[in-house]
Amino acid sequence: MAREQSQLRERQRTNQKEPRRFKVIIYNDDFTTMEFVVQILVQVFLKPKSEAMALMLKVHHSGKAVVGIYSYDIAASKVNKATNMAREAGYPLRLTVEPYEPQEEGQL
Repeated sequence: MAREQSQLRERQRTNQKEPRRFKVIIYNDDFTTMEFVVQILVQVFLKPKSEAMALMLKVHHSGKAVVGIYSYDIAASKVNKATNMAREAGYPLRLTVEPYEPQEEGQL
């Protein structure tokens, strides 16, 4: 008779969580041109031109818009790059990084 071997494998539980996500918000101002905002959205945030136009109009009409949700390092890097581009062009464009909560999804 063949001898059966059984092995018990224990699952180890880890308390690893998904990395925290952050949203990048762009704000409207009276000086930055619409064309420049679209340029930033295309070049820095890699948005297609049609989506960039829609986001720019949302910012123009409602005062601000979420342009993306990223890990903190990527969000901060994109904000710094966009802010530097704006300052070099002489615009006061403002972007911020804020914690993202998944229950906010319906509000975006």
